[in-house]
Amino acid sequence: MGSSSSAPSSSVSDGSSFGTILGVWAHPDDETYLSAGLMAAAVRAKSRVACVTATRGEEGSFDEERWPTSEMGAVREKELMSSLAVLGVTDHRWLDYYDGTCASVDRADAVAKVTAAVERVRPDTVLTFGPDGMTGHDDHKSVSAWTTEAFHASAPAGSKLYYATQTPEWAERFAPVMNRFNVFMEAGTPPVTPREELGIDFELQPDLLELKLKAIEAHVSQVEGMIEAFGQDFFRQSMCAEFFRLAAVR
Repeated sequence: MGSSSSAPSSSVSDGSSFGTILGVWAHPDDETYLSAGLMAAAVRAKSRVACVTATRGEEGSFDEERWPTSEMGAVREKELMSSLAVLGVTDHRWLDYYDGTCASVDRADAVAKVTAAVERVRPDTVLTFGPDGMTGHDDHKSVSAWTTEAFHASAPAGSKLYYATQTPEWAERFAPVMNRFNVFMEAGTPPVTPREELGIDFELQPDLLELKLKAIEAHVSQVEGMIEAFGQDFFRQSMCAEFFRLAAVR
């Protein structure tokens, strides 16, 4: 069985220290906002990076005329493939659940699918949501639960499970702006972890940040309105670091 741990790690500036990375997320673009820098840095370091996405975000239309819900799955699949290509990530799998239904699918089936991914990839580092789901979305919370169970069941000895988080300073500065688009839903704030308690504190170098912004922009149907409303500089400021807390070590 894995053991829980909250011991912090030192801040990192490249992707070489994470070994093989597996990210497990709910919708296209979750991986980009929360871990694009880490993924791209790991690819540059010649590490293996794999990504699993539970749904195609079919219910994520902000404009039914341009992006009808009936077409959103195909639209967002294409956007995700474009985004991952920017980052150099080629190993991607779908769990093939429908957007918004993760809390009601058969849990054993879902855990088995994630477990299969863990056994295939043999990751040193697993990245996912915490039980809070980052934004409070039920799909996010479900993916966290599945991934945590799969990690404890089958991750390699010595591997680490990390939950996405933000710092209190980040939340104070950026959450109120993002909530103009209801990003953090009912809670109004993301989960926060004091910087000294972070498991991963990853500051993106300028070239890596620009790559991340390009990857974010590939999710046109999801981000176009926010970029128009906030401007690219807001994204440069809010996306320049990625934070995770250490949840468990095998």
